[in-house]
Amino acid sequence: MAIRRNSNNGLGSSLTDLMTSLMVIFVLLLVATLNNATAEGENTRNLILDELRRDLQDFARQGIRVEPDQADPLGLIVLVPSGLMDFSLDGTDIPEKGVTFLDSFVPRLAEAACSEKYRKEISSIVVEGHTDSTGTDEHNIPLSQKRSLAVVQKTLDVLGQKQPQNRECFLDFLSANGRGSKEPIRDSSGNEDKDHSRRVVFKIRVRSIEQRELNRILGT
Repeated sequence: MAIRRNSNNGLGSSLTDLMTSLMVIFVLLLVATLNNATAEGENTRNLILDELRRDLQDFARQGIRVEPDQADPLGLIVLVPSGLMDFSLDGTDIPEKGVTFLDSFVPRLAEAACSEKYRKEISSIVVEGHTDSTGTDEHNIPLSQKRSLAVVQKTLDVLGQKQPQNRECFLDFLSANGRGSKEPIRDSSGNEDKDHSRRVVFKIRVRSIEQRELNRILGT
């Protein structure tokens, strides 16, 4: 009886070790797959980043840049020089310099996003509104949303006038998001720059591997 019990215990221990080994292998494969997916997504983002920089190089001379979004491995952010898209305190009207910027920039961005080169690689273009830290979240979040919606409306108006063939395509990418005072601009001393914190930015996100695979299957 003692020998049989030891044999059963040994078999149970072997099965436990086998299951543990299989689980470790599964976890390692999953981690490797996720790392590969992240790396491929970042590579795609970087390729689009380089292409967009070339396609929008005319705006680089005005200080407008397209850079990686440090908070999103699949994201790009359009960096606009301070003052162009800065709103007045509690204001939702796009500043005059911002209107001029959108009149020239939006058609070029839409032309690039809706081209064969990028159309299947871009997932979304978010117009993101911000406020300074004055006031409460209950006040600032709706205010930042109104600012982003004002820019979305102006963007669509510009395309309707200057590039109607790309308006519907660009609208498929476009959305508005209000961030309130969560991401203030700070000066070199680390203090909030309230004037420049009241702004709107464009964020571009490329498709993930899963989205590209789904689009391939659906033929879109």
